[in-house]
Amino acid sequence: MPWTQHIEILNTDITKLQVNAIVNAANSTLLGGGGVDGAIHRAAGEGLLEECRKLGGCDTGDAKITSGHQLPAKHVIHTVGPVWRDGKHNEDNLLAACYRNCLKLAVAHQIQSIAFPAISTGAYGFPADRAANIAMREVAAHLSKQEVPQKVIFACFGDEMVEIYNRALARARTK
Repeated sequence: MPWTQHIEILNTDITKLQVNAIVNAANSTLLGGGGVDGAIHRAAGEGLLEECRKLGGCDTGDAKITSGHQLPAKHVIHTVGPVWRDGKHNEDNLLAACYRNCLKLAVAHQIQSIAFPAISTGAYGFPADRAANIAMREVAAHLSKQEVPQKVIFACFGDEMVEIYNRALARARTK
């Protein structure tokens, strides 16, 4: 099956998805914050915060895994995306590393379905078109070589972000 058949783009609340893992666009403390990070921590409950306290934070571009606690997802994979400065401070490579490291954890834990938010595009200011292209490139490269995960969902916030990710998927199909 072609890699594109493993991808779904939805306008949805990532905290409600019934998948094996959701990805948290976290800050380096892993102790909660705003946006997706805050929503995931609120939905998961205090147990997630307690587990995250034991992880000792996370570097930009890296990823760590916890249980999902009160979320429908069994796991949360926390990754720290780069703050956009001007595109000349390794932002693209750091964002690509977020996706690669999340997918490595998915393989290691045999996660069959995973949902990603639009990492770094909110408060961190990464241009959405650029971020979506990086996300699709990394997921496509992974799925073309690996059987896990079987389903990758991009959980977008709003119709505009859905369109941006659909355009990125269309571009990735032609490469």
